[in-house]
Amino acid sequence: AAPAGAVSFGVKHTEGVSVDVVSWEQEEGESVPGSGTRWPLQEGTGLRLSMSCPSSEVNDNKVTVSFYGEGGKPINQAGVFLTGIGISLDVDADQDGVVERNSPNKASWTWGPEGHGAILLVSCDREIP
Repeated sequence: AAPAGAVSFGVKHTEGVSVDVVSWEQEEGESVPGSGTRWPLQEGTGLRLSMSCPSSEVNDNKVTVSFYGEGGKPINQAGVFLTGIGISLDVDADQDGVVERNSPNKASWTWGPEGHGAILLVSCDREIP
């Protein structure tokens, strides 16, 4: 997606976003600092974006990729706005009839009459033949 004549790129991102520069050959990425670093454009290089917490509003985080030509001449920019969404499986982990978001028993299960953990019921029948 780089514009014609681009030979390198740089990445800027807001504080709520983590960006790694990765290639098809490597599993671990190189973390992108706030700004200032440039990477050569190479086949198989990509960006891995992640957010560690939910957004406070829609489109409150941004990643901007700047493309540069020979000699460091800026050519163009591309950007994406991000919204982090929090997802949690909330359960009645201690089986007291109350679903708690931060139950300490959510991370471990113990079987038996004095145990704790979620009861999971799975519907495996066919509703429609």
